[in-house]
Amino acid sequence: MNAKIGDIMNGEITGIQPYGAFVSLGDNQQGLIHVSEVKHGFIKNIEDDLKVGQKVKVQVIDVDEYTKKISLSLRVFQDAPPILFKKKKYFTNRYKNIGFESINKNLSLWINEFLDDITENN
Repeated sequence: MNAKIGDIMNGEITGIQPYGAFVSLGDNQQGLIHVSEVKHGFIKNIEDDLKVGQKVKVQVIDVDEYTKKISLSLRVFQDAPPILFKKKKYFTNRYKNIGFESINKNLSLWINEFLDDITENN
């Protein structure tokens, strides 16, 4: 059985490491669920979510064509958490609509100061 990207398969977790879980897919095939593909959000300890011997339904998200390593995901079957919008912070008062006025006012002064410094140093 050749796994293809997008295939949904059933497997059994055969080993757990801090970076992910190894899954037996049958037919002497094995894949890896990277810790980032276990669930949405931060995972402090992968063993809190997965156990050796646990049956899982996974989706193939990548197959390395040279090494034939299979990358799997559990996260694709979960609903994404809602996005919480943060209030936008402004460095200036957004209601004044100043834009680049301050640069425009000072640009000629800055250029003259620069040219004076160059002539003094030469």
